[in-house]
Amino acid sequence: MFVDQVNVFVKGGDGGNGMVAFRREKYVPDGGPAGGDGGKGADVIFEVNEGLRTLMDFRYKRHFKGRKGENGRTKNQHGKSAVPLVVQVPPGTVVKDKETGQVIADLTENNQRAVIAAGGRGGRGNTRFSTPANPAPYISENGEPGQEREVQLELKLLADAGLVGFPSVGKSTLLSVVTSAKPKIAAYHFTTLTPNLGVVAVDEGRSFVLADLPGLIEGASGGAGLGYQFLRHIERTRVIVHVVDMSGSEGRDPFDDYTKINEELRSYQLRLLERPQIIAASKMDMPDAKKNLEAFKKKVDPSIEIFPISSLTQAGLKELIGAVYERIVTTPEFPMEQPEQVDGKALYTFEKEEAPFRITEDEDGIFNVSGPKVELLFKMTNFQHDEAIRRFARQLRGMGVDDALRAKGVTEGDTVRIMDFEFEYTD
Repeated sequence: MFVDQVNVFVKGGDGGNGMVAFRREKYVPDGGPAGGDGGKGADVIFEVNEGLRTLMDFRYKRHFKGRKGENGRTKNQHGKSAVPLVVQVPPGTVVKDKETGQVIADLTENNQRAVIAAGGRGGRGNTRFSTPANPAPYISENGEPGQEREVQLELKLLADAGLVGFPSVGKSTLLSVVTSAKPKIAAYHFTTLTPNLGVVAVDEGRSFVLADLPGLIEGASGGAGLGYQFLRHIERTRVIVHVVDMSGSEGRDPFDDYTKINEELRSYQLRLLERPQIIAASKMDMPDAKKNLEAFKKKVDPSIEIFPISSLTQAGLKELIGAVYERIVTTPEFPMEQPEQVDGKALYTFEKEEAPFRITEDEDGIFNVSGPKVELLFKMTNFQHDEAIRRFARQLRGMGVDDALRAKGVTEGDTVRIMDFEFEYTD
C-alpha cells in the first residue's frame, strides 16, 4: 500500500525535576543547599532515510513521545538528559502543523534532521535559589513540559521528471520499458493506483529519476478521479513529460486530451506550467497515429518538443530520454512558494503580545485562571514545600493576577481554579 499523507501526534519529553537537598557531612556545619537540576527531556527528531519510499509505517504508529529527563540528585548532581527520539521518514516528506498549516520542515536529503517537538528543560534544584537573604531555600522546580503538537506528514516524491496524461495512454508501459520498475499494466482505466518511481540510465554515469503518476481526468484538480490525490508528487519535478495517445484508441482527440490535462495542472497549482514540458506522442505503431500526429503538430505551440514513440517497438525512446535529461540538467529547481521581496530592507511588523492570563467566572462562582504562562508556572512549581507555594503566589501577584481577580469581584474565601486544582482566595 502506498501511503503519502498521515496525521501523527508528537510530544517532546518532560524535563526532569530539580531536587531539594542539603549537604550533611561530618565536621561541616551549615553545609548549605546541594540539590541538583533535572535533565532535559528528549527531543522528537525526524530524520530522512533514503531506504523508505512511503509513510506506511505511520499507519500503525501515530503517537511519538520522548522520554523524560532524569531528576536532579543530591550533592549537586544534575540529572541525565534523555536521548532524543529519532523517527525515520522517507525523502520528500513535508511536516506541517495541523492546527496552523505552517510548514515545520521540508526533509529532502538523506540523513537530514529536524526537531519537530522540543523536549522540556530540566527544573532547577534548590542550589539555584540560594541568596544571602535565604541561604538554605526549600524551593525547587519541576521539569518543563515537552512541546506537543499534532502534525501532518505529506510525501512529495523526489523525481526529476514526471509522466502525466489521461488513463491508458501508455505511461506505465513507458516507465517499464525505460527503467527496471515493474508497474502493474492492464487494458483498463486506473490500473495505476499509486505513483511509481524508476531510474532511467541515459548512458554510463548519467541517469535521472522518472515518476509515473496515476492518470488524470478532467476535473481532477477539483477532486475527480485519482489525479488530485497524487498531483502533489509532481510539485518537485523539473520536467513534465506529457504522454499523449496519438492513436485515438480511446475515442478521444489527442489535442483535446493535451489541453484538458494542462488545464488541470493550471487549476491545481499555477506554477506547475512554468516547468518545461516535453510531449511523448505514444502508440505510434497503431493505425491513424501518424495522421493524428500531423494534425496535433499544427495546433500545439511549436516551441514544445514532440517525440513520436512506441513502447511496444521501442522506437523513439532513446531520443526522448536524451531530451528529458538535457532539460533536467539545464532547469533549476522550482520553489513552490515565492519568498517575500522587501528590497533589501528590514521589515518590522507589530504583533500583539498574547495576554499572560485570562480570568473567567463559572455559574457556580468559581474563578478560573488560565493562559499558557500561568499554566507553565503552575506545572513547574513543586507544591510539596511551603516556600515554593509562597514563591508561586508572589509570581502570580507580580503578573497582576491578584489585581485582576479583585477587579472581577473575588472576595475572601472564594474558590480560584488553575487547571484541575482549586485554591481558596485570601487577601
